[in-house]
Amino acid sequence: MNSWIDHLSPLGARFHPDEATQIEDFGRVLSAADLAAGFVAPVTDLGLIGVAGEDAASFLHNQLTNDVEHLGTGDVRLAGYCTPKGRLMATFLMWKEADGIYLQLPRAIQAPLQKRLSMFVLRAKAKLRDATEEAQRVAVLGLGGAKAESALRAHVAELPAAPYAKVEGPAGTVIRLADALGAPRYLWLTSAETAAAALPALREQLALGGNAAWQLAAIHAGVPQVSQPTQEQFVPQMVNFELIGGVNFRKGCYPGQEIVARSQYLGKLKRRMALATLDNAAARPGDEVFSSADPDQPCGMIVNAAPNGNGGADVLVEIKLAAIDSEVRHGSAGGTALSFLPLPYALDAIDA
Repeated sequence: MNSWIDHLSPLGARFHPDEATQIEDFGRVLSAADLAAGFVAPVTDLGLIGVAGEDAASFLHNQLTNDVEHLGTGDVRLAGYCTPKGRLMATFLMWKEADGIYLQLPRAIQAPLQKRLSMFVLRAKAKLRDATEEAQRVAVLGLGGAKAESALRAHVAELPAAPYAKVEGPAGTVIRLADALGAPRYLWLTSAETAAAALPALREQLALGGNAAWQLAAIHAGVPQVSQPTQEQFVPQMVNFELIGGVNFRKGCYPGQEIVARSQYLGKLKRRMALATLDNAAARPGDEVFSSADPDQPCGMIVNAAPNGNGGADVLVEIKLAAIDSEVRHGSAGGTALSFLPLPYALDAIDA
């Protein structure tokens, strides 16, 4: 359980089972309409790896799918960590501060990923640590929707002007992420005391959600997050990772780089990630989906899922592009039907 949660207990916290541990969650299930209007969500299921040392950037540059050596202090990037076969073991939100580089990922997979990365440090002057509970960034608040910018400005002096940028100040670090539902999303990392002081005023203007609301916003932004059930399932392009800036094809070698590049340039990938909704709130990452055109074989897999406030779930689903125009169902050919929705970016096949 997060230590900073104790500061927020009067605000309606409750225990919520989350994979391998009990993580406290907040608020209620929000709908896409709630998110579009404006929401704030204490985010408790993300962990943070700090990487410090004079070789920190070069070490990570040789491990991840994106450029780390040219990461500026105002930049934020997505990055993936692949197996030698090019399959994603993790997707990170990555940024640089004065004391090192930070990688944010699901808390449930942080420890094994941190251990694996540490095995490859060897003689590099780089040290990895668990930075999740460090005082200046222990509290994580996610905000989005039409009212979020003005609500957040009452508590921080400056906001990032564009997606995937950040600003630091006395109130903490504010990161702007890809827009969702036509409005900016922000991640505010700060101290427990600052978050506890700000949240009552924020919830007067914004709907209060929790981890599920934050995940739903990311789903509508079309930004995937690899979690425990989906590790080693996808080449980055299968989840649109290069379309949203998570892969740099000019940066040089990293584990799986040859396969990722081959998928891009030889045009053999005919699978993408789509946004869909279904009337089944029990949909989970790792669940398979089936097409009526070939009901005996799965045509894809759910990458991320979150309750949508209407009794069902909205999902990001990796799927054969040929199956999107058919009837697609969850779990089996007789399962709940998926209805596909437009992503906020163009979706193209890689098929030379």
